[in-house]
Amino acid sequence: MTVTRRKFVQQGAMTVAATMLGPLAISAASYRRIPGANDRVRLGVVGFSDRFRHAHLPSYLQHYKELNFDITAVSDLWKLRREEGAGFLAQQLGHGVRACRNNDELYAGKDIDAVFISTADFQHALHTIEAVKANCDVYCEKPFAETMDDNRKALKAVKDSGKIVQIGSQRRSGKNYIAAEAFIRSGKFGAINMVELNWNVNQPGRWRRPKLVAQCQEKDLDWKRFLLNRPYEPFDPRKYLEYRLFWPYSSGQPGQWMSHQIDTVHWYTGLNHPRSVVANGGIYCWPDGRTNWDTTTAVFDYGPADKKAPGFQVVFSSRMGNGDEVTTEIYYSTGGELNLNTNKISPAGGLTAAFAQEMNMPANLLPEMDLVDRNTKIDVRANAGGDEYTSAHVRNWMECIRSRKQPNAPVEVGYYHSIANIMTNAAVRTGYKATFDEAKQEVMVGGKPFVI
Repeated sequence: MTVTRRKFVQQGAMTVAATMLGPLAISAASYRRIPGANDRVRLGVVGFSDRFRHAHLPSYLQHYKELNFDITAVSDLWKLRREEGAGFLAQQLGHGVRACRNNDELYAGKDIDAVFISTADFQHALHTIEAVKANCDVYCEKPFAETMDDNRKALKAVKDSGKIVQIGSQRRSGKNYIAAEAFIRSGKFGAINMVELNWNVNQPGRWRRPKLVAQCQEKDLDWKRFLLNRPYEPFDPRKYLEYRLFWPYSSGQPGQWMSHQIDTVHWYTGLNHPRSVVANGGIYCWPDGRTNWDTTTAVFDYGPADKKAPGFQVVFSSRMGNGDEVTTEIYYSTGGELNLNTNKISPAGGLTAAFAQEMNMPANLLPEMDLVDRNTKIDVRANAGGDEYTSAHVRNWMECIRSRKQPNAPVEVGYYHSIANIMTNAAVRTGYKATFDEAKQEVMVGGKPFVI
């Protein structure tokens, strides 16, 4: 028998994997789907969305030739977006792209190794399950899940599959955020005792698509398939295209914005979720039929579950009637603050000698220093991820598809930010304090699990 060099290398690699991993070793069938260093990785697009077109694709185009990737197919339930996506991608890539009416058609083609998922918020976890079961690696937008049932099932499916999943929490690939994590974890910052987060815009059209809504007809899409496991209701083009405004298709501000910021709290502290969440707010500015609030304040209690050690408070606020889309993320300790708006560590608000002497304590003041070199371009606007952050994040995922190493934001990142997101939404929807049952992995309100 003639054995090619590539087959010999692949067989040797399978043997090593089986020896090292034992029962966790990937099967021969799975291994054959892992591209070698010289093989082209074929990508599919699940949902030709604005997020894919304006963030994922520009980031991908910066790296795909060097890393030998190609996009071969796009799936979208709506005829207009599907045809637009196939045409736009063909123009960008210089070759035809297969247009699929749904994900069954996408995966039946057997011509993709990984997918970008940027569909409606409530679909992310479910579409991830479909992808990994089709033996594909995944780049999945946040929020990862909007219910704990979807969250648990998706986590299990990913872990069982061994596939590479990158959650779209692009802060995890940002130089300034990485530097902040290193400083806090070093112990030099001291114990966190407060975190302030906010995300404000003044954009009447945010999450609205009136021109597209006017073009959207049920005959041109699969409404029942869009709903997936949500309760059936008659076709509504606003809920199809403006889903971020409507529960149970999205939690709105918590899932869209807070999920990014609360992830840094988990990352910097090693805590997986809040102990409790309360929330207040309402639809104060844009009464346009939406059911998700346009103004939200949520207060989180973080710390060890047994409360044997002190915790800290996190406050997230968001308003959609006033704001310049410059986010706020400030961490406080008794020594000062770490400010991710200015990317500086400073003694602002720290314990001065005058006040420390009253209690026979030493002064505690952080040094004045930059998180990153001043020449490093950092953009803290809400949409900054479309540039350097998302580019680095997409590249990290692409490199991990080849190396099989875990990416910067693996599936657990999505699982845990989803717990905080679901707890916030539970508090919003019920008016109760939301807590988390660790044993059941369930969000609780009023002594009962929070469900749709």
